[in-house]
Amino acid sequence: MATAPTRNSAPHNEQRVFVYLPLIAGWLVPGMGHFLLRKWIRGALLAISVIGMFALGLAMKGKIYGGAQDILDMLGMAGDLGNGLLFLAARTFGWGAEHVQVTTADYGTKFIVVAGLLNVIAAVDAHNLRTGRKPL
Repeated sequence: MATAPTRNSAPHNEQRVFVYLPLIAGWLVPGMGHFLLRKWIRGALLAISVIGMFALGLAMKGKIYGGAQDILDMLGMAGDLGNGLLFLAARTFGWGAEHVQVTTADYGTKFIVVAGLLNVIAAVDAHNLRTGRKPL
């Protein structure tokens, strides 16, 4: 009785370690997950969209959430954290308004939050491309 040849699992485990690289890189730097997968146009469009929305939000004097006092602030901060290193830079250099003082600042805050949510969706998309759940 013949047995099926066994595969060496070491290359599979090595490959498995880097499955999360596009996810983490795509979260930290907008579009980087797609750039790692050589999806240049998609990565560039996502990077331009996320960075552009973030910059427009800052230009409208949008608020960068720092501390969470109530549930809405927690949700806003979760959206802001999706911006990855952009959020870290904004907190470090003091970008964004402390308090919303003009009407456009509320729109700017929403732009910043939505940019973070779009960045998370893009990072998960890069991960799905890498794992094969979505065809390249």
